[in-house]
Amino acid sequence: MGAYILRRLLLIVPTLLGIMVINFALTQFVPGGPIEQIIAQLEGGGDVFEGISGGSGDTLGVGSDENYVGSRGLPPEFIAQLEREFGFDKPPLERFLNMMWNYIRFDFGESYFRSISVIDLVLEKMPVSITLGLWSTVIAYLVSIPLGIRKAVKDGSSFDTWTSALIIVAYAIPGFLFAILLLVLFAGGSYFQIFPLRGLTSDNFDQLSLFGKAVDYLWHIILPVTASTISAFATLTLLTKNSFLDEIKKQYVITAKAKGLSESRVLYGHIFRNAMLIVIAGFPAVFIGVFFGGSLIIETIFSLDGLGRLGFEAAVARDYPVIFGTLFFFGLIGLVVGILSDMMYVFIDPRIDFDRREG
Repeated sequence: MGAYILRRLLLIVPTLLGIMVINFALTQFVPGGPIEQIIAQLEGGGDVFEGISGGSGDTLGVGSDENYVGSRGLPPEFIAQLEREFGFDKPPLERFLNMMWNYIRFDFGESYFRSISVIDLVLEKMPVSITLGLWSTVIAYLVSIPLGIRKAVKDGSSFDTWTSALIIVAYAIPGFLFAILLLVLFAGGSYFQIFPLRGLTSDNFDQLSLFGKAVDYLWHIILPVTASTISAFATLTLLTKNSFLDEIKKQYVITAKAKGLSESRVLYGHIFRNAMLIVIAGFPAVFIGVFFGGSLIIETIFSLDGLGRLGFEAAVARDYPVIFGTLFFFGLIGLVVGILSDMMYVFIDPRIDFDRREG
């Protein structure tokens, strides 16, 4: 296992490098660099994309001054100074190598448009994304695994039929539509005003007691967590059910029942460990998916300032330190979580030996 983990750790380097190279190369062809954004704002043009009418040029701010939208109204010396401040006076390869050298030392720089470091900016937005990702994943597993086991035991029954119909309908409802429905029904729409409309805490949160803070926090997260969790139930429940059905039909289960063991003993003493392997293997994907995927829509609807909105705003503003810094950091987290997933395999079933399989 140690040799396997070492190989996986070594593979992180080329994988992460490939991710960064591809995304850095793609930005060379995206119109509207940060300098163009600044020029458009200085000339009162609003967003730079309003003035882009096609054509070629260095979209990262390197090249002749004529490539900039609105550059005719600003002195070339001013534009050249902007290039030096942002580092765009250097060739792309040199900028990329400098960026990667800084990232290796976990120096992600400072946002172009906010007077704050990328790390501090991420830490500032992290509580919202952790709230959505962690609670949604925990609730999905706590509900889906028992439900999936029950559906496997009652396979073909009326309980199995109507619960399958219910979770498939829930899966078919788009997350944003369900979120809007929750707001209309329970957050001051046309019906009830039970939950707050926006934010993660109330304005007087700091003045509340410890118990009051916990209640206020839960009061605010019920609707967004419900909206972000609803689609995860179907996949996880059906995955659990099918995994248990596969194990129930195996010979060792028939032998255990023939020995007179109770159904619960067979189910949780023999089947559970084997059936849960594939479910546990999907945990990192579920968590990372809920943590990052779809958070932009949920955060926007419920007025939550998290990593989803941060990434979207950085992409629109071409805030490259934020874009590439978060890409590197979360790409690294995703790769490490994948290794932890394999380690959980071995923890659940020590018979699994990755070194022997690769040999």
